[in-house]
Amino acid sequence: MSLIAIILVIVIPAMLILGVGLFFVLRSPAPGRSGTLEPPAAPLAGPATTPAAEPMTEPTAGLEVVPEPPTYRGRLARARGALAGALASVRGRGGISPETWDDLEEGLLRADVGLGPTTELLDAVRSTVTELGLTTPDELIAALKAEMVGRLAGPIDLEITQDGPSVWLFVGVNGVGKTTTIGKLGQRLAAEGRSVVMAAGDTFRAAAAEQLGMWAERTGAELVRGAEGGDPSSVIFDGIAHAAASGADVVLCDTAGRLHNKSNLMEELAKVRRVADKGAGTVTEVLLVLDATTGQNGLVQAKQFTESVELTGVVLTKLDGSAKGGIVLAIGAELGIPVKLVGLGETAADLVPFDAKEFVEALFAD
Repeated sequence: MSLIAIILVIVIPAMLILGVGLFFVLRSPAPGRSGTLEPPAAPLAGPATTPAAEPMTEPTAGLEVVPEPPTYRGRLARARGALAGALASVRGRGGISPETWDDLEEGLLRADVGLGPTTELLDAVRSTVTELGLTTPDELIAALKAEMVGRLAGPIDLEITQDGPSVWLFVGVNGVGKTTTIGKLGQRLAAEGRSVVMAAGDTFRAAAAEQLGMWAERTGAELVRGAEGGDPSSVIFDGIAHAAASGADVVLCDTAGRLHNKSNLMEELAKVRRVADKGAGTVTEVLLVLDATTGQNGLVQAKQFTESVELTGVVLTKLDGSAKGGIVLAIGAELGIPVKLVGLGETAADLVPFDAKEFVEALFAD
């Protein structure tokens, strides 16, 4: 084979291979750059097909999620329902007739106002209708509302003395929410800048002191407790003494729940009050805690507790869940004791001072 033939067989194929190699090298991407021959980098999280999140936008003014104070109208739907049928019948009549008064009486009794208070209330409204010459259902209802507000209005402030600690005793039967009420009030007093001592006078219920201790820790109050099963009067006395020594403003005194018809338990409660009066503070409030859902049974309790400890006011819990809101009128009519606080929900903010006008407006709201 000649030299030329050898060159053609060896050199020419080699040049072709070199040329093809140079072509692919020149087409390849530079290191670190994306290209058709370099696989994409793996995502930091999620599948490769997950779309990018949309940018967050600023909330529209006025739509921020903020806690709102409870309103009577919003929380008294069940109590309002007890009167709704009667009011609808009254408004559906052309004027004021004997049937109108029957409708109102039935509605008030259904709301658990009680027979005696209902009779007194409607007698007063009848006099107003006659004196003012009222003739329309709307005028009648307005007169009824005004009479109810007038009967319910009264002092609701919880008294705090300027000289020494003020002592607030909380009494009532089992399960009405005394300890929880104390905790919620302690939180409110702390928010007002008051210093608080909580005295765990319920020495009989298991874990009662621990429950009160949780509220004390949450609200920054001091807790005074005694031995389980010990003398509740001594715990109350020690709590008042500690408050006086530390310069605290208010002593919130828990007591054991007791049946109102057990004379020995009521005598023990009377002893607690006497001992509290001998302490270094001043007993300014003795508050009966009632469950609004018990209705007229709560009135019986109130009578017995009043005889034992001279109540200054009532705390009505669970009013938002009761159709027996008329017990507020019954308490005022039968005992002359003001309802000072009402519970309209579960949180501390839902324990609010009683407002007679808002309460009545909520009962009659459409």
